[in-house]
Parts: sequence; C-alpha cells; structure tokens
Amino acid sequence: MRILITNDDGINAPGLKVLTDIAHAVAGPEGEVWTVAPAFEQSGVGHCISYTHPTMIAELSDRRFAAEGSPADCVLAGLYDVLTDTPPDLILSGVNRGNNAAENTLYSGTIGACIEGALQGVRSIALSQFFGPDNANLENPFEAAAQHGTATVQALLNDSLWDDADYKLFYNVNFPPVAGEAVKGMAATTQGFRTNARFRAEAQTSPTGRKFLWVRGGPQQEPTAPGTDAAANLEGYISVTPMRADLTDYDMMGRLQGALT
Repeated sequence: MRILITNDDGINAPGLKVLTDIAHAVAGPEGEVWTVAPAFEQSGVGHCISYTHPTMIAELSDRRFAAEGSPADCVLAGLYDVLTDTPPDLILSGVNRGNNAAENTLYSGTIGACIEGALQGVRSIALSQFFGPDNANLENPFEAAAQHGTATVQALLNDSLWDDADYKLFYNVNFPPVAGEAVKGMAATTQGFRTNARFRAEAQTSPTGRKFLWVRGGPQQEPTAPGTDAAANLEGYISVTPMRADLTDYDMMGRLQGALT
C-alpha cells in the first residue's frame, strides 16, 4: 500500500511523527509512506488552497517534502507532483495536536486535507488527539493515538465503509484525552456542537500603541450531545465520524421547494 501523509501543524510537528509510525504499520513492509506537509504551521486554515499564488516545495529527505502552503495544497502537491505517476491508495492527515471534534471540524486544516483527498477520489482519514488534564502532561501526550491509531485506520479500510458517490466519504477520527491504556474502544459518532465554544476575536494593544486582534477558542472540555464526537471522546472513546464535503441540507429541501412555488 502507498500512503500519503500530511498535517496542519507543520513538517516538524510531533504528531506527524506519530502518524508516520501509524502509516508505516498500515502500509506494511512492502508498502510506501510519502510525506508532504506544510513548511510552517497551518492550523485553522480549513480547506484553503493557494489559488492566487504559487506554492514552493522542497524535498527534505527520501519521500519527505515540505510545501509552503496549506494542508490541501500539500495534498494537491502530493497527487500532482510528488506522486503524479504512482498515486497513493490512502491519505492520512494528522495526528493533530488538539481535537477536531464538533465545531473545530469546520476550521481544521487537518480536515481540509481530507476534504481535498476525497474530492480527488482518494480514501482519506483525519486523525486528531484530544488534549485534557488526563493526558496533556504525559511523557507522550499523543499516547492514545500512538497506541490505537494503527488499529483504527485498519478497521476503516474495509471496502464496505467506502463508496463511489460524487462527494466521497472521508473519516474524522478523534482520540480521547486519556492515556493509551484508558481508551475504552471505538465509537461511530456524528459531529457534535459545543454551545459555549465559539471562536472570538480579542483585542490587545502592542507596546507601540497599535491594536491587534487575537482569535481565541472556547472551552474544549464541554461535552456535546450523546452519540456525538466530543461526548464520546470525553467518555474515553475514539470517535469515528463519516463525513462528506456536500453541505446541502437535504432535510430542508421539501420545505424550501414548497416556499418557492
């Protein structure tokens, strides 16, 4: 198996090292793991692509490249430059430092890479490590992902869990904020919503008297509704959420059509 890996925390992020180990285990001794990751941190860029300016790419070592662009740019670079003649069988994105559950999903560059992978017709899985008081101070805060990542990815490679729809499936995986031995298992979840976790802009004045705005997030330890991603994570489960890039609200279509006629 040939696997392309990327992230949004940057080429030197510790989570990418965890993902590299996961990818090698999944690919097997005869497989290949190729890395195309942002040269600098790209957290919060979502599905951004560098449409109006070029992206510089550099080969750092064998099968390891850094691109001065977003995670989605890295996927495009991997598919159309690095692996143009030998496309990957799977794209893995992460392991993100922090959860990409609930509303975080919509901002995440980790997820953005998988959206692009799915739009390009490649099976794609995003992996993120939830942080909390039970794992933030561990010697390896990515312990849950490191110990359970390979089995999670392998479980999702079942052919019945994928389709050939126009907007293809991709999977959003979040590892719980606990030590590896405390993980209770995997759970199929929907995307949750934290009622008090909206992003906001906070003003500060620099020593020169100029005003700057910092974007701040809300509390991450607030559980979402039962059966959703963050709720499962806070209960010690790995959340696995099937997603598509199709944003249509199909439940509203009948009502909307009635209102328009």
